[in-house]
Amino acid sequence: MPVLRPFRGVRPAGDKASDIAALPYDVYNREEAKRVVERNPLSFLKIDRAETQFPEETDLYSQEVYECARQTLKEMICDGSFIEDEEPCFYLYALTFNGRTQTGIVGCAAVDDYLRGAIRKHENTKEDKEKDRIRHVDTLNAQTGPIFLAYRQQAKLKGIVDRVKCSDPIYDFISEDGIRHQVWKIGTDTEEDRERQKKIADVFSNMECVYIADGHHRAASAVKVGLKRRREFPDYDGTEEFNYFLSVLFPAEELRIFDYNRVVTGTTEQTFDELLERIRENFQVTESASEIHPGHKGEIVMYGSGRWYRLTVHEDLYKNDPVDDLDVSILQNYILDPLFDIKDPKIDPRVQFVGGIRGIGELVRLTDRESKAEGESALRVAFAMYPTSMDELLAVADSGRLMPPKSTWFEPKLRSGLFIHMM
Repeated sequence: MPVLRPFRGVRPAGDKASDIAALPYDVYNREEAKRVVERNPLSFLKIDRAETQFPEETDLYSQEVYECARQTLKEMICDGSFIEDEEPCFYLYALTFNGRTQTGIVGCAAVDDYLRGAIRKHENTKEDKEKDRIRHVDTLNAQTGPIFLAYRQQAKLKGIVDRVKCSDPIYDFISEDGIRHQVWKIGTDTEEDRERQKKIADVFSNMECVYIADGHHRAASAVKVGLKRRREFPDYDGTEEFNYFLSVLFPAEELRIFDYNRVVTGTTEQTFDELLERIRENFQVTESASEIHPGHKGEIVMYGSGRWYRLTVHEDLYKNDPVDDLDVSILQNYILDPLFDIKDPKIDPRVQFVGGIRGIGELVRLTDRESKAEGESALRVAFAMYPTSMDELLAVADSGRLMPPKSTWFEPKLRSGLFIHMM
């Protein structure tokens, strides 16, 4: 029975939303983030990535960087760049990408629901990646990056969402990447909105669970800050804001997962033809004269030595297991591990992960460029994957299992800075 509650959102003044809204902090490296802020001084990256305000030699994780983020947020609230709603609100956040719209409900999920498994995850987190966001949230006393959650569609929620979207949004803009962003507020000004808030909370409280789609590290960090505050304030009663974290919840059927591809470097001891012969032990291999894409689950496309191959997995390899039957698991268990000796792809430097949004041409570019750089004897191949489905993601989470790293790539990305939850 997950809890979702409204909150007093700190959000951009209406005319500044498009300038402030920024892609998530972890989409950029340091140099890219700095260029964005130089080009757009209002970008929320100057808060999410406050090192952009310092010389390059400054330690990314020094306390002065986090203090700068805190001070910048305070100044932007004082100068009117951000406003704070006077009453607790839910919000709707719609993103339209390539003619497809997904609409989420923005509210605060409960730390306790995460701890007891009513917010289900499908991916492990790394402690070193959590530490940065823990310090960021703790120093700012605010959650600035929403957690991307999913739920199984509910007719009552769809009815509320559709009716609210008939009204005028408080934000409506198109970002540089062509994605349309729209936001509506569900406050307490009218009896109708108060009733909507109650119905939204009631529907979620009657669900068995919700799911983390993207943002596992942000969720883990928010929860750990909440637990830290509980230790600091042992008389807490559970209603304090630090017991909740900023989330956007989308119906699973509206979400789209892109492929997450791999470029792999082998050794000089194995030729491409030898690799191909060993792959044939577990896959039907068909060569193509031109660029191809995976057409369905169980099909992987391989590119190497300037040639394309369609790899279709043998049916007897399936185990009726939600994790082992994923295409990314098939690749790992029958190609990367036995043929490249890659045991843990998330830490092995020979594996480069490439989001499907960058296109299959990026795989060709990386494979051919790196092969030439390493010399003619280097074995370098790319694997293009068929996207993991939402049904597969939900099945893994429901089983209490975890996916291999980099199994899913969600687009479009939620913007940071449109909603801030003060703790």
